[in-house]
Amino acid sequence: MAITKTVSLPDEYRALSMEEKINRIKAAKAFFGERLFIPGHHYQREDVIQFADFTGDSLQLAKKCGESNAEFIVFCGVHFMAETADILTNSTQRVLLPDLAAGCSMADMATLSQTKRAWNTLTDMYGDSIVPLTYVNSTAEIKAFCGENEGACLTSSNAKEMVQWALTKKQRILFLPDQHLGRNTAYDLGIPLSEMAVWCPIKNELEFTDEANRENVQVILWKGHCSVHEKFTVNHIQELRNKDPQINIIVHPECSHEVVQAADEAGSTHHIIQIIEKAESGSKWAVGTEMNLVNRLAMKHTDKTIKSLNPYMCPCLTMNRIDIEHLCWSLDSLKNGTYQFQISVPPDISKYAMIALDRMLISVK
Repeated sequence: MAITKTVSLPDEYRALSMEEKINRIKAAKAFFGERLFIPGHHYQREDVIQFADFTGDSLQLAKKCGESNAEFIVFCGVHFMAETADILTNSTQRVLLPDLAAGCSMADMATLSQTKRAWNTLTDMYGDSIVPLTYVNSTAEIKAFCGENEGACLTSSNAKEMVQWALTKKQRILFLPDQHLGRNTAYDLGIPLSEMAVWCPIKNELEFTDEANRENVQVILWKGHCSVHEKFTVNHIQELRNKDPQINIIVHPECSHEVVQAADEAGSTHHIIQIIEKAESGSKWAVGTEMNLVNRLAMKHTDKTIKSLNPYMCPCLTMNRIDIEHLCWSLDSLKNGTYQFQISVPPDISKYAMIALDRMLISVK
């Protein structure tokens, strides 16, 4: 089979009717059978998620891909997720991403060169007292850096367990690349804001709060964020509560600390889904996470009122890149003997990234 690097979607796929696209995808799934596995993240579009063999959050998808024996994994998510799938599968399996433009702005906020520069500066300051932890929303290179330096990977589902684990190893944590998840997790574990500092990769320096100082810092937060979850504000919460005091506010911990503290509930994508599913019929919920998931929850739980915390929120632009046309193209190409957009992590990176991922997965077994 050939590996193609073609980027543009052929015009013919836009010209197909919805019925034709659906039928082609169904035909491809029937053709490959158990040789094909399509994992789909909860944030994917409705026209794509309908074809997923398994739907989950980052942690669930990582575990499922690692357990899969499928020859081909066509990943409906974003680039770092496909990289993780490639790391966790064996050399005979191939991971494909229907659209290479499906990336993650947060993952792009921490490059390997920035991280190495930060590490050199921080170890000069603090010596051998830091464990690096990276959110799964990061590149394979950053995961490998953490694995090589006694650190680990984590997701929002097991962030508390991994932070606790890291603090049994050394005195301090460097938390990449999402400052909000790191801050909210550490705070929930009883670490005060005065013992946290922010690493700015642009200035290559630590930024302290008024109460913090160099000596008392336990958690060093990388200055990165999710472009979707940062758009939820305390004003959104106040406005909704003023209109309807009975509404429940639940948000993802990628939201700012102020928003998480003002909400009634906060937790991972999986946690949000579970809370909504168990909620009483007739209850009202404003959800601070990606719009595709919010809309799906509202359609599924019609006995409850479910809406976005931000009424003007749009779906994640990069998650939304994978549409039914790109999925159809990817599967057609596979049937025709072409590995369209194969994601392949180099062995030297995969080796250490696997160490970081193993430490994450062990915590949830």
